[in-house]
Amino acid sequence: EKQKLVIYSVIGGLCLLSGFSFLLFKRFRITQRQKAIIEKQKLIVDEKNKDITDSIRYAKRIQDAILPSEESIRALLPDCFVLYKPKDIVSGDLYWVEQWGNKVFFAAVDCTGHGVPGAFMSIVAHNLLNEALLEQGIDRPALILNAMNKKLSRILKQRPDAKVRDGMDIALCAVDRKTLLLEFAGAYNPVWIVGKESREVLEIQGDKQPVGHFTEGELKLFTHREVQLKPGDCVYVFSDGYADQFGGEDGKKFKSRRLRESLASIADLPLREQKQSLEATFESWKGRLEQIDDVCVMGARF
Repeated sequence: EKQKLVIYSVIGGLCLLSGFSFLLFKRFRITQRQKAIIEKQKLIVDEKNKDITDSIRYAKRIQDAILPSEESIRALLPDCFVLYKPKDIVSGDLYWVEQWGNKVFFAAVDCTGHGVPGAFMSIVAHNLLNEALLEQGIDRPALILNAMNKKLSRILKQRPDAKVRDGMDIALCAVDRKTLLLEFAGAYNPVWIVGKESREVLEIQGDKQPVGHFTEGELKLFTHREVQLKPGDCVYVFSDGYADQFGGEDGKKFKSRRLRESLASIADLPLREQKQSLEATFESWKGRLEQIDDVCVMGARF
């Protein structure tokens, strides 16, 4: 009887072991299949991400192509700098420089959003600026913004039910190289002028509306402003990315007041050194925090 009990126990144990092994093997096969599915999905996702990244990098090539080269900028503004730091691969900020007659036009444009959506809008902004100045011959900043506003509002309001609220903030200047008369119009963004002698910052504010503003079928006109520059004066236009950056000991925004003070303190330096100083200040302030927006600061001495 004991021998039978042992045999039955061994047989039962083997059956249990076989069943357990079978369950383990089945679980292993399921796990392997799931792993294969996950790896296949990962490959698909990686390929999709690569395609998206490649497309964005190609978009960057297009965006880089429309930005004025350093040589073309210096041909029109010999003493200048551009601090341009996209948050992502492509940027919603744009700097623009052109000539019409004796006037040199330059602008810092901050489009809605950053990354790919902002980059699309920046290309639209570039085309609208070129169309207004180079094709239509509109040579006053306020009239250029009016033309851009009308065209962009029409583009973004093609359907009665459209609810697009995209647009752009711009600081647009034109300086007559013979008389040094500065003409300015702004959509939210101002222009700052630091006098060579006074070292004080003169702020000319823009209108409190973006380009692309549309209210009940009416477009508000932008305001024309003029300032007589003196030789050696520095002029600055910018987006809000620099001032809005979080950082410092308390993780707070840099704010326009600090930017204003920084520019006033370095305005007597060569423009190349001004750019280096602004970039070092920005990186020091940001520290290990993430850059929150595109950055564009443009300065020129006349």
